[in-house]
Amino acid sequence: MDLQDYYRILGLRSGASFADIKASYRRLVQQYHPDINPNDLKAKDKFIAVTEAYKFLQMVLPPEEIKPQPSEIKINVSSATEVKTQPAAAKTTVISHPPNLEDIEQRLKWKTYEQLQRFLQERRFPQAIALAEALMARLPADAEVRQWLAIAYQIWGRALITEKQLPKARIYLKKALKTDPYNKALWNEVQRDFQRLELKL
Repeated sequence: MDLQDYYRILGLRSGASFADIKASYRRLVQQYHPDINPNDLKAKDKFIAVTEAYKFLQMVLPPEEIKPQPSEIKINVSSATEVKTQPAAAKTTVISHPPNLEDIEQRLKWKTYEQLQRFLQERRFPQAIALAEALMARLPADAEVRQWLAIAYQIWGRALITEKQLPKARIYLKKALKTDPYNKALWNEVQRDFQRLELKL
């Protein structure tokens, strides 16, 4: 695939800004996530393609493409460069520096996510829960981590219904809702799981 193909996978034209790339990636990942589309192989393939496209573009774009707009003042995690800005008419300067704590935590977050996916696919639910809870303790304000933990609780709750461990299933489904209470897609899934659970009683 060439560079154009990666932009196309994310629904963008070549040369789109990194902010657009990131926004499109987040929207598509939520839409095609395997936990939201269980047993849908097309959604799973799209999820993998979108993730690979985002990671590729993040690696190949030059640091100046990834840096914030001149009106913003912040540290850009993706490019590992500190961006210092002057008033709007002044020139933006980019100063390289070694990875900071925020860079390291972001790498840790995504490595943990990959491991979490493996545990869930292998049905190693206690390990998946422990891993997600540890990451949540480290990054308590991270909305994505909160969502991952809630989904891990829900998947285990659903597995426990199948195993007829109904009281335990109810506990983990409730934990899922409590962990990410504003996630409508998760809420709808958990409500269906509760209906299944009631039918088994």
